[in-house]
Amino acid sequence: MREWLEAHGVTDVAMESTGVYWKPIYYVLEEAFTCLLVNAAHIKQVPGRKTDVQDCVWIAQLLEHGLLRASFVPPVPIRELRDLTRYRKGLIQERQREANRLHKVLQDAGIKLRAVRGLSRSVPGAGLKVLPADRSHNPRREATRKARCRKSARRV
Repeated sequence: MREWLEAHGVTDVAMESTGVYWKPIYYVLEEAFTCLLVNAAHIKQVPGRKTDVQDCVWIAQLLEHGLLRASFVPPVPIRELRDLTRYRKGLIQERQREANRLHKVLQDAGIKLRAVRGLSRSVPGAGLKVLPADRSHNPRREATRKARCRKSARRV
């Protein structure tokens, strides 16, 4: 598409911002053309039956007369940073969901880690050691208990 537009002497390109469908086309064309990304709500719709061809003709006419207001598209480094930030946020949420699932499975098995250890959300189960199930006095169990644990050794 880029080569075809260049071959026909196109200098300006305008497109509606609908969902995420505009992104790959915009990213390919932004280096070679003056691209305007236009909010569809800002464009007066063509009266009558709406088709993509009628929309294209209307957008082209508005572009010719300079009546389009471009939406903000951040520069490439900012877009990459935003993508990484969104990806990181998703990973953090996924990690928390998995930690919650683990706690639910353990709670269903009769082990309440949150009540005993007061696990923080940032480091779920850090330093946790598996201990024998018997409740008899066990010096190893007392030694492995974290110092900041609020519950008494007997209760743990």
